[in-house]
Amino acid sequence: MDVQEALRTTGSVREFRPEPVARDVIWRVLDTARFSPSGGNVQGWQVVVVEDPEKRRRLRDMYLLGWYEYLALTAAGLRPWSPLADRTAEAAARPAADEHRRAAAAGAGGFAEHLDTAPVLLALFVDLGALAAVDRDLERYTFAGGASVYPFAWSVLLAARDEGLGGVITTMCIHEEDGVKALLGAPDASALAAVIALGYPVRRPRSLTRNDVGTFAHIDAIDGEPLAPRPAP
Repeated sequence: MDVQEALRTTGSVREFRPEPVARDVIWRVLDTARFSPSGGNVQGWQVVVVEDPEKRRRLRDMYLLGWYEYLALTAAGLRPWSPLADRTAEAAARPAADEHRRAAAAGAGGFAEHLDTAPVLLALFVDLGALAAVDRDLERYTFAGGASVYPFAWSVLLAARDEGLGGVITTMCIHEEDGVKALLGAPDASALAAVIALGYPVRRPRSLTRNDVGTFAHIDAIDGEPLAPRPAP
């Protein structure tokens, strides 16, 4: 598979076939992904391959705490946990999480309820001391440090694709970061960046929908001329 095809067809996969993924395959995925860029080439990440069934169940339960809140906020027309969110509106919507929890318990459940059964669960931690977070002291939400860890997470998905796997990068467990760190023995000076689920996909996305370049790329200013290819001479 060439790079163009991989970039245009690697979508999020949340349904996996039941067969296990060998440790050798996981090792190859991470061996390829380790070449992703990071600030100063510090490579300040640590990966925990979560295999223990009880730890998987506890990780799922922590995921669900945030997931039902996410559903409640979404149902209220809010973008969950947006840095610019109306905190009063969030507080009013949050109690509805219990309704979503009860509804899920009455049915078969989806990806979230069965997170513990994903063939591979990778908890991705980052050493906070390794981040050159240049926006650390700005009076707004800080995100620049993520540039030193999320390229690695995306490289994991691309490398997994090359092994016939599919997967998804999830951040819901960050809602319960302290519990995840305690569960998996992560040090205080670390942060949970993601939990990545991998497996052999039931089906692979064939047609990804994304905004056209002209909707987000402009010349000289945010509201400038949309970028477009030059017409052929």
